[in-house]
Amino acid sequence: MKILGLDSSGLVAGVAVAEDDSLIGEYTVNYKKTHSQTLLPMLDALARITELDLASIDAIAVAGGPGSFTGLRIGSATAKGLGLALEKPIVGVPTVEALAYNLAGCRDLVCPLMDARRSQTYTGLFRFAGNEMETIREQCATGIDEMVAFVNRMGEAVVFLGDGVPVFLPYLKENVEVPWTLALAHQNRQRAGAVAVLGMKYYAAGRGECAKDHTPEYLRLSQAERERKEKQLW
Repeated sequence: MKILGLDSSGLVAGVAVAEDDSLIGEYTVNYKKTHSQTLLPMLDALARITELDLASIDAIAVAGGPGSFTGLRIGSATAKGLGLALEKPIVGVPTVEALAYNLAGCRDLVCPLMDARRSQTYTGLFRFAGNEMETIREQCATGIDEMVAFVNRMGEAVVFLGDGVPVFLPYLKENVEVPWTLALAHQNRQRAGAVAVLGMKYYAAGRGECAKDHTPEYLRLSQAERERKEKQLW
């Protein structure tokens, strides 16, 4: 089975190709360009260097949200365009789950923290039994205070990762009561490789969908939508 993975849900943009038990190639950029500028050129470069015939892939796995509204739309549009053109299904991989999957095999609890602004985080809590991931708390949008309280109640060591860590680090230092560590630089941001590998697992479990039916999971309204809704209340 061969899966193309795409992730533009956060600050990092990435593309990857996984085949069976191998990660054939991965291209990740965490630098000052918009995903609309980087995603397709990265895919083109990866396809050329790995001699990938896109028609040979079985499915397209894409980080399906939550995350940056603009980034999710770019990733979704790219995946849908490829899926329709190639007649391939799409596997929407929950962003928080893919982020946690960077730490597959970890013995501690894994808590991704994505910055959702206004002291909110896109987060979840996971445990691994070997390489099998167990969801303790499904991905959600919540306050950092509420999530830290949940982690404290678990009473187990935890690893934090994600672009929310630098934002919330002062709060973590003051309020986390269990043993905790931070994921290393090569593990602590979204990776298309994790999207591809987890997407392969989900596709084998029957979680693919037609390209035309795919939509991102935002988990909450955009700022513009919130402001419009507040005006309507007045």
